[in-house]
Amino acid sequence: RAGHDYPTSARVEYVQECMLRNGGELSYLYKCSCAIDRIANELAYDDFVEWGTFARNASLAGERGGVFRDSDQARENAKRYRAVEAEAYSACGLQVPK
Repeated sequence: RAGHDYPTSARVEYVQECMLRNGGELSYLYKCSCAIDRIANELAYDDFVEWGTFARNASLAGERGGVFRDSDQARENAKRYRAVEAEAYSACGLQVPK
């Protein structure tokens, strides 16, 4: 399975954010690239964007964050994204994000 076609800019953005979360060292370039490749094998790009948005914004306080955490679908989307990301991180030698 070749995986889903993600825009290069989305892959680069993901790798840069992943590297920053892990201390910014160049050695993480390969591990973070591995992670986005694995995620792209599992999720269509639209799901990656939507589910990732729910996962990243679930901790927003107040009414603004409610849309990202209050519905069953929002919680499920965030959970599924985190599970796919955790598997990719683990397989690529990265510490699973909390």
